[in-house]
Amino acid sequence: MHILEHRALRGPNYYSRYQAIFMRLDIAELEDRPSDKVPGIADALNGLIPTIYDHRCSVGTAGGFLQRVSSGTWAGHMVEHVALELQNMIGFSVGYGKTVDSYEKGIYNIVFRYRDEASGLAAGEAAVDIVQKLYDGAEVDLAPIIAHLKKVRDANALGPSTGSIVNAARERNIPAYNLTSGTSYTQLGQGIRQRRFQATVTDASGIIGHSIADDKEWTKQILDESGVPVPRGQVCYSFEEAQQAAAWIGWPVVTKPLSGNHGRGVTTDIANADDLQAGFDAALARVRDDSGAVIVESYIKGEDHRMLVIGGKLVAAARRRPAHVTGDGSQTIQQLIDVENSDPRRGVGHENLLTQIHVDVQTERMLDQAGHTLDTVLPKGEIAYLKSTANISTGGTATDLTDEVHPEVKFAMERIGRLVGLDIIGIDLLAENLSVPLDQQSAGVVEVNAGPGFRMHMAPTHGSPRPVGENVVEMLFPDPTDNGRIPITAITGTNGKTTTTRLTTHILRQAGHSVGMGCTGTVEIDNNVILRGDYSGPAAAQAVLREPTVEHAVLEVARGGIMRRGLGFDECDVGVLLNIASDHLGERDIHTLDELARCKTVVVDAVKKDGGFCVLNADDPLVMEHGTYWARGEIIYFTMNPDNPALAGHLADLGMVLTVRQGKIVLRRGKVTVEIVEVNDVPIAFEGHAPFNVQNAMAAAAAAIAHGVEIDDIRAGLLTFHPTPAQMPGRTNYFEADGVKCLIDYGHNVPALIALQPLVSGLATQRKIAVATAPGNRRDEDLAALGAQLARMCDLVHVYETDARGREPGETAKLIHDGAVSAGTGAQVEMIMSEQEAVAKAIGLAKPGDFLLLLVDDIEGTTERLKGRTYSSQAEIAQA
Repeated sequence: MHILEHRALRGPNYYSRYQAIFMRLDIAELEDRPSDKVPGIADALNGLIPTIYDHRCSVGTAGGFLQRVSSGTWAGHMVEHVALELQNMIGFSVGYGKTVDSYEKGIYNIVFRYRDEASGLAAGEAAVDIVQKLYDGAEVDLAPIIAHLKKVRDANALGPSTGSIVNAARERNIPAYNLTSGTSYTQLGQGIRQRRFQATVTDASGIIGHSIADDKEWTKQILDESGVPVPRGQVCYSFEEAQQAAAWIGWPVVTKPLSGNHGRGVTTDIANADDLQAGFDAALARVRDDSGAVIVESYIKGEDHRMLVIGGKLVAAARRRPAHVTGDGSQTIQQLIDVENSDPRRGVGHENLLTQIHVDVQTERMLDQAGHTLDTVLPKGEIAYLKSTANISTGGTATDLTDEVHPEVKFAMERIGRLVGLDIIGIDLLAENLSVPLDQQSAGVVEVNAGPGFRMHMAPTHGSPRPVGENVVEMLFPDPTDNGRIPITAITGTNGKTTTTRLTTHILRQAGHSVGMGCTGTVEIDNNVILRGDYSGPAAAQAVLREPTVEHAVLEVARGGIMRRGLGFDECDVGVLLNIASDHLGERDIHTLDELARCKTVVVDAVKKDGGFCVLNADDPLVMEHGTYWARGEIIYFTMNPDNPALAGHLADLGMVLTVRQGKIVLRRGKVTVEIVEVNDVPIAFEGHAPFNVQNAMAAAAAAIAHGVEIDDIRAGLLTFHPTPAQMPGRTNYFEADGVKCLIDYGHNVPALIALQPLVSGLATQRKIAVATAPGNRRDEDLAALGAQLARMCDLVHVYETDARGREPGETAKLIHDGAVSAGTGAQVEMIMSEQEAVAKAIGLAKPGDFLLLLVDDIEGTTERLKGRTYSSQAEIAQA
């Protein structure tokens, strides 16, 4: 078997409303060997992966999939189920999958859910290898496969602290996005309603507070002067100074780097000069700047506690104990350490809830002080401490004491958060008992931490876990109904997407909103271009939804993006389906109009079920059939026929319809009709000569209505949106130059040309000269039909070629040329391979009164050639 394509569909897609892995698999000769022709393969699979028995498949009961394998299914179907179960075996709960054959023998499209993209992709590759070996009768060693998948999982997993916040956000339907690969820099929410954090530092964590927390001496000074008990200490820059400080403070002492965190380089309970030297060196090695500064301070007797304050409130308190083992009377200390490290909760670094215990110089010193070695067999019940600090990151354990904190201690901790100026702060407190005020016991704050770890509070070794991730989300989004989302409008169809996207954006901006827009050509933030290129896919959604000033997102959604990666969002507020017509058939296994319709309806299927709206073209039979079936939320139809019989029931149910009545675009709901604007006053309607743009205008108005925009603002938007290169680059840009009428457009398929024909006929009075092409990835018959339509519309046709897309040079242009000639209209047809030369020749041939239809790729270059012209007024257009 051979994997032809393998990628993640990161949003709603052709196959599923959820993110999924897509694999295009060539099963080669196994096409002729369904599973029932391989003796014992079902038993072998069940023996290898016993939990696959739970897969119900189409049978609907446990064991159903294995029944399918026994009775006969194809290798691709088996790959799907194995890929799902491999993910389940490494801790991801997934169940949805689908395998469909393609138009090519032996090639299957396999789709299955994933939680982590890298793990899903790796599971797919492993599944192909496993199924191939089962067919070949080869032995499969599952253990290294699972080990590899776990390694992939761990390499891409969020840390416990970040994960707790992200999971809490998702529980509230707040979207989460990783902003930079390989980091925990995360965005919650979208656009202007977003909040950002990295680890446990938020966008509201003050830089001054962070600096204070990073400087232990500065911290002590602030707290000491505010009446908070802190240990006596001194900053030292040499071992000699450290010795003098220890003598002044009095033994035992603690050494730590002046700048540092997470207990790195900290040594406690130092009682002699030799240990002081070791502690000083350990701290010096962890100093995070060039200062060489080490703190020597008094050692406070008492338990080590971590107090967590979020949003000014103490939300968790834990007693921490250094890494240790408890003797059983038979095993050595090293053996006891090995037993502790076998605990599945212990991992490397911050990957798990607890951390592996590593034997180092500090461990050996602690054991030596206690008169032990790693070979010592401890009496039953005796504890041997292995680290001097109680950090979870060095193997320590934690006991939750949140419910035992005295009110005065609680107030003191919350006050420290305010004094330092951090919204999330971890306070390291040495105290004998949290149930007693600090001034009534031996106690002191030894340091504070910006970006504290949450592991000890989420899953303490003993006691109740605390929902600290939820506490962070509640701080960032205090309104419990706030999901951090901005309104998203997604617009799709075969033709008219870009115009409708730009017009919808314009109306929303007229209504006073900051809008982020992605379409064919650009990504724009509040009318400022930030990216250029084809942004009719998920990359535009990513750019727009990340932008901190955006209040509304308006996104053009093309077929290619849906099939390659899925939508760039999980749901939208308004989905617009303009039309469904033949274009791009034959690509990515979309060969029929019904299949194309399913692709386009992904947008309306992604609309929010509650409070969402679908805008559908009631004049398009495929939209009515498929769009109405898949639509979620409330439907708003638009139609050129005010008496469209298909909408009678919709109106009777008080549904909304936009239509044209007596020359006006109106909104109908039940028996109520509201006039919006005169069609002849809408610039892109060209006095009614461009019915396709009247439809686009109604679709944009319907989207604005769905967002609650006032009719007056919709009217203002429609009246001020012009078919100019500034507002609609490359979309029905009409002007005159030296008496020649020019229309620049991007039409590149037959339905688009048919839609343009009334406008061309209405504006042209003499010769009609066309310059046109199409991408080479269209079918031969589509390119020929495009040429024939051009010949029916124009007297002279110049065909050029810019995008062969896999064809031989000149092949695309020749197909269009031959199609135009075969139409038999008498049109003169010429192939000119260069776009610039074709445009130049057409301009050179044109005489006053002629009409140029320039269907070009280089919109800006062609417009530059025609500079010096003036825009025709609507009166001139009407007269034409």
